[in-house]
Amino acid sequence: MTTVGADAGTQRVLAVAAADLASHYRRCGPVPWRGPGGPLLAEIRDSGLTGRGGAAFPTWRKLSAVVAAAHPHTGRPGGRRRVAPSGTRRAGTPVVVANAAEGEPESTKDATLLAAAPHLVLDGLQLAAEAVGAGEAYVQVKPGAAAEVVRRAVVERRAAGWDRCRIEVREAPATFLAGEASAVVAALEGAPARPRAHWRPLADDGLHGRPTLVHNVETLAHLAMIARWGAAWFRCVGTADEPGTLLVTVTGAVAAPGVVEVPYGTPLGELVALRGGATEPVGALRLGGYAGTWLPADVGPGVAMSREGLAPWGAEPGPGLVSVLPAGACGLAETARIVAYLAGQNAGQCGPCVSGLPQLARAVAGMAGVAGRNTAPDGENPAQSASRALRLAALVAGRGACHHPDGVARLVHSALRTFAADIRAHAQGHCIGSTHPG
Repeated sequence: MTTVGADAGTQRVLAVAAADLASHYRRCGPVPWRGPGGPLLAEIRDSGLTGRGGAAFPTWRKLSAVVAAAHPHTGRPGGRRRVAPSGTRRAGTPVVVANAAEGEPESTKDATLLAAAPHLVLDGLQLAAEAVGAGEAYVQVKPGAAAEVVRRAVVERRAAGWDRCRIEVREAPATFLAGEASAVVAALEGAPARPRAHWRPLADDGLHGRPTLVHNVETLAHLAMIARWGAAWFRCVGTADEPGTLLVTVTGAVAAPGVVEVPYGTPLGELVALRGGATEPVGALRLGGYAGTWLPADVGPGVAMSREGLAPWGAEPGPGLVSVLPAGACGLAETARIVAYLAGQNAGQCGPCVSGLPQLARAVAGMAGVAGRNTAPDGENPAQSASRALRLAALVAGRGACHHPDGVARLVHSALRTFAADIRAHAQGHCIGSTHPG
């Protein structure tokens, strides 16, 4: 997959991408060290940068939380001592982690970024480590070409004396949940890469009990650019509420699947056009990956790629994914395929995952079948299976030990809305799409 940007004025991380340190230095200059705590945090706060891994949490808040946890008597590294609340203890030296585990099967934006601009990401990791007073840093990355590129970059920087905090590269397991922040920490500790069943902020209790900052690699790349060129520069593109650019993986029925960099607020139709456009009539768009949301083809192209633009549809940009479903394909069959995969990727920590998701997958498979030809194992017709899927999705949502069931329920609810005509057709014994001709 290749990478493109909307135009030269709105490219940011891709415009300065350089795989070797000498080229990176010519384009970006040295690491803009800012000192511990306040200076960088204030700049990041003013920039409005949010996490690019899916949750869109304000970046400066995560930084500040780690600083506060690691320095409870002062609130900042090297600060003047203050009285701490009763029972507060010093939690230990912080750890920072660049997250490129990218468990979402369709996503390639993190691997693409690391392969193209590893030093920009590592600059951001170093600056975050300096800001929170970290003693060690990690890059958690999916196995493959990007992992090799970042390893070479770390060696190159070490030889040049470029870094102040030692970086270790670790490979992430190839599972859907491996990219969740607490699962990343679990994997670094040598445990299975599963989200924590009883959630406690990583800023308070992260890697081996130490304050831990986990940021997506794209977030760190933007952080490094803001440290160089400032908050006002960052806000020159995007929207007032969601400034800057984001990397988006465009996949499915497009001429050239790959990664684009666009400002927040770009219409989805423009994103598809940047990858050469759809190769056939569009049946629907899916936003946010496997645990995302289906949008109807007649409204999808005009919707803005932003939290505000997608909110009326119950969707979010998530980890930056747009998948184009051709009109000739069966959206119900595609949903059934994805839900079956997600049910098999459950964390195994609670009833909604262990029992609820397999039952939900069975119901979705039933509504994807065609009456009289592929009846559900429970003897239901597709309309009955759809009703059961609706009930099960409501039962698992918000009740899991982690958020995995919520994403599956969101996808199912959106499929029931977007493909209502398909369900009726299946119940009548035929399929609108090409998966079940006739």
